[in-house]
Amino acid sequence: MPQEIKTIGASGQISLGKKYAGRIVTVEKVTEGVWTIKTAQVIPDDELWLHTPEAKSSLDRALAWSDSHPRKETSLAKLAEKLENIS
Repeated sequence: MPQEIKTIGASGQISLGKKYAGRIVTVEKVTEGVWTIKTAQVIPDDELWLHTPEAKSSLDRALAWSDSHPRKETSLAKLAEKLENIS
């Protein structure tokens, strides 16, 4: 990657270029005057559970079941009948 020279503005900001506009980044201070900047994605707190080993295992089982069971059209009348018999 070619080296670029940038000037940090009076407000402490530096521009990385329009192609990164609006992107989320992590900034790690490696040592005084040295930073590592990486583009990142953020997972909302209420979706973190989807990234657990338990959720992955559950999804893997669901996908395996789906692969081994052919798709078929649902009879809404039969479904309604089953639901009526539950209660």
